Amino acid sequence: MDAKGKAFRYGNNVDTDVIIPARYLNTTDPKELASHCMEDIDANFVKQVKAGDIMVANHNFGCGSSREHAPLAIKAAGISCVIASSFARIFYRNSINIGLAILECEEAVQGIKAGDTVSVDFSSGTIKNESTGESWSAQPFPPFIQKMIKADGLINYLRKEARA
Repeated sequence: MDAKGKAFRYGNNVDTDVIIPARYLNTTDPKELASHCMEDIDANFVKQVKAGDIMVANHNFGCGSSREHAPLAIKAAGISCVIASSFARIFYRNSINIGLAILECEEAVQGIKAGDTVSVDFSSGTIKNESTGESWSAQPFPPFIQKMIKADGLINYLRKEARA
């Protein structure tokens, strides 16, 4: 359950209205949400993002409303992991619920620049800047949450567990 991709960098207090503007909340279609992800602060994001890329941000990422549309838009755009100094609590939980991997690591955020190639080992919490060779340790999720993310979210995880 590892990730590797190009880093997209953002600052402090990136709120859910910036991640997916409210004018697009009349849909829950992941592809439609992805097509508008980050457009108000990074018009080129959806044109440049590739499956597996990684989003990096400073403090309080995902603040604002409690909508699940925000992590869903990020995930559907192709982002495999968001690394931030800190997350808004409701965004943090919504991300787990929909299967978007997220890690908090201040040192990694300070050491990763836009365009760097970053790899993440989710089982150990190791984040490596492949462009510079630097690496850092984040607190990995416990195994059951790793399974939830691997299952593509809470609902799929519960369905899989019910069949087991």
